[in-house]
Amino acid sequence: MGNRRTYGPNREDPVRGYADTAMEIPRLLALLLIVLEWTRPGLPSPLRPICDLRVLNHFIQGARDAEIAMKSCTEGCSLSESVTVPQTTVDFDVWEKTNALEQAQEVQCGLWLLQQALSLLRTSVTNTALHSHIDNSIRNLLSINAVLRSLNIQEYTPPTSAAGLEGTWTVSSATDLLQVHVNFLRGKVRLLLLDAQACQPDVS
Repeated sequence: MGNRRTYGPNREDPVRGYADTAMEIPRLLALLLIVLEWTRPGLPSPLRPICDLRVLNHFIQGARDAEIAMKSCTEGCSLSESVTVPQTTVDFDVWEKTNALEQAQEVQCGLWLLQQALSLLRTSVTNTALHSHIDNSIRNLLSINAVLRSLNIQEYTPPTSAAGLEGTWTVSSATDLLQVHVNFLRGKVRLLLLDAQACQPDVS
């Protein structure tokens, strides 16, 4: 076996409002980093590679926050049906032998699967306190796709159905789904960004 890792208007709740605001601040910081990379003066192109891993770390923290919130939820937190999600284990011997295009397609497919699964979770969950976490997670997945585009990674065309996709499995609980979300970002997404050709020192 190869090496593997898993990776009313005046009646608003002030506590919830503060939590939502606190969640938005780091998200805005991450988006600011994206904008600064794209518009940094003196560069030949307005669209520059986003290689700062603090952006990804922010998205991972958001995924962890959603997972923690789900674990503390006691009512209205269930997933209505099983969903297909990407495998999160990484066989480094296999990964290193896989070409960059196949790695990118695997990650993009995983991001698409997670987006579909989280969208279903959003409609399944009735606990309103979780809605902001799930919405934030979906927005972050879209932002990660924007990061990949900045690295000149070919845009992914999703299939019409998740049936038959390789490197996937199914989960039936919201907690398992959110754990997969965290591990996928910590594992394969991070590896793809670290190895991206546009982020290597000799690439101008």
